Amino acid sequence: QVQLVESGGGLVQAGGSLRLSCAASGRTFSNYAMGWFRQASGKEREFVAAINGWSNTGTYYADSVKGRFTISRDNAKNTVYLQMNSLKPEDTAVYYCASRTIAIVSRALSDYTHWGQGTQLTVSS
Repeated sequence: QVQLVESGGGLVQAGGSLRLSCAASGRTFSNYAMGWFRQASGKEREFVAAINGWSNTGTYYADSVKGRFTISRDNAKNTVYLQMNSLKPEDTAVYYCASRTIAIVSRALSDYTHWGQGTQLTVSS
């Protein structure tokens, strides 16, 4: 049983920074691509960032967060991170961690088989 547990959300002022964490359990974490998605109130869930299995190479970002957000993983700790800088009010959303069953990253929600429960980020103006 794969479990993903996000943490680190909260309330931050515009221009601030925050780091989200996603702890994985239940299988060999390093073999699988991981992604972060977000869903703002009244909107569809959207891709934010993703990282290939095995290492911190092979990262991909949505245009809206490129240059501000950084995804990374620590395979020894079975954890993936999302460092978020220069936050904007439009970044406000519930952030979800997700995993694939292969190491190759994807931007498509349907390619991810396991999801965390989400963590709320609110950016005040």
